[in-house]
Amino acid sequence: MEDKDSGIDPKAVLNSVIEIVQAVIRDPVSFYRQMPRAGGYSDPLIFAVVLGLAAGIVRAVLSPLGFMAHGFFATALAIIIITPIMTGLLSFVAAGILFLIWQLMGSHQPYEVSYRCAAYALAISPITAAIGIIPYLGTLIGLAWIAFIYVCASVEVHGIRPKSAWIVFGALFIILSFACISLQHSARSFQHKMDKVGKKLSEIDKMKPGEAGQAVGEFLKGMEKGINKK
Repeated sequence: MEDKDSGIDPKAVLNSVIEIVQAVIRDPVSFYRQMPRAGGYSDPLIFAVVLGLAAGIVRAVLSPLGFMAHGFFATALAIIIITPIMTGLLSFVAAGILFLIWQLMGSHQPYEVSYRCAAYALAISPITAAIGIIPYLGTLIGLAWIAFIYVCASVEVHGIRPKSAWIVFGALFIILSFACISLQHSARSFQHKMDKVGKKLSEIDKMKPGEAGQAVGEFLKGMEKGINKK
């Protein structure tokens, strides 16, 4: 990705990123089998940030909340700026977790190799960001795909038996699926309640003062009953 005479060449970086994305998506087994084990952190970090930027653009464009918000462009810009930064930072955290898992499974590869595996697995992030807008199913597809890629990395890079890799990452897939679906269900339920509250408040706003006071009283009583039930 780097030109010794002029520093980083954006065109070369983009071409390298595209090649890696295609390789990981088409044949992750061959990619991880041939992946360089050393070379520093700069190339995989740049890859992670670029893919974070791509995923951020996808989320900004496809997010239903983005289109409904009054400050759509400000919201979209914030997502596009924050996502690659957070992706770059979290890639080190993810690599640390994977490093511990692979060490426990018998790998003797250093942290740098785990970081490369984690960073290049982000090749699918723009696609998973797109399918992530599908309630529940999108999350499951994304988790299953990344689990498969980690299995490939486990076998081809860390020399772990396929059966062991499938058991470990299959179990993680199940745990994360339950956790993510539960969180998504809670978020959607909360959003539904907020929509009902907003609708009720808009109706009260259109009422006469006396009617509005009575409606507010009934609304607060309803909320109190709901809280007491819990």
